[in-house]
Amino acid sequence: MHLSVSGVSKTFGSGSKAKHVLEDINLELDSGEFVALVGSSGSGKSTVMRLVAGLELPSSGTITVDGQPVKGPGSDRGMVFQKYSLYPWLSAAENVAFGMQLQGRPKREVNERTAYFLEVVGLSDAGRRLPRELSGGMQQRVAIARALAADPKVLLLDEPFGALDLQIRETMQEFLYQLWERTGLTALLITHDVEEALLLAQRVHIMAPRPGRIVRTVEGKLDRRDLSFLRLSAPFLELREELANYLRVLDSTMG
Repeated sequence: MHLSVSGVSKTFGSGSKAKHVLEDINLELDSGEFVALVGSSGSGKSTVMRLVAGLELPSSGTITVDGQPVKGPGSDRGMVFQKYSLYPWLSAAENVAFGMQLQGRPKREVNERTAYFLEVVGLSDAGRRLPRELSGGMQQRVAIARALAADPKVLLLDEPFGALDLQIRETMQEFLYQLWERTGLTALLITHDVEEALLLAQRVHIMAPRPGRIVRTVEGKLDRRDLSFLRLSAPFLELREELANYLRVLDSTMG
């Protein structure tokens, strides 16, 4: 799998009301990679995600998956939003099965993959429960299982843990990293949280606002065998503070 975003710019509106939100975005993502876009509100990172998902089209530039242009949403890209986006009248298992049913997969395959991915996200015993009977973290695990079950080439994560409190968010970050290690999924994450980006991603792109553009790329060469230990390690804390200060300077310069 190869995802390419090449020379992408985006303008909303026209004439005197035109709003130029992205300028010359370039990034690459290969199979098994975990890449993050990090920036403050207004940096355009959510617009990048919507373009990759096919929910918007670029004003200029190209986005391709395995050489094929992205012209709209597709099953090759699975999306997980900040809001869990589960169907409240369907059980956890039915939510996971929903996308596969739309793909027309055989019932036996749907049932087997539903059971497998509920097990992958640690919710084998919760398949019959409705979303309202699950915690926020559990609901987001169901959303991730649903996205993975449809067998996408790349998982798009739009601030997936932004609605969770700190303790649950840290637990979910560790869960997602372990899931990446276990399954070899390919993931593109957007977040405003520098720590989250550094913890999870092999490569972190820093975005500046007005118009949104990538101004720095950091290779996250860190020892991730124990994320709890990594959070408190000196190299990690120094890099986190350096990038947090970098973003603060960007925001003050652009403000």
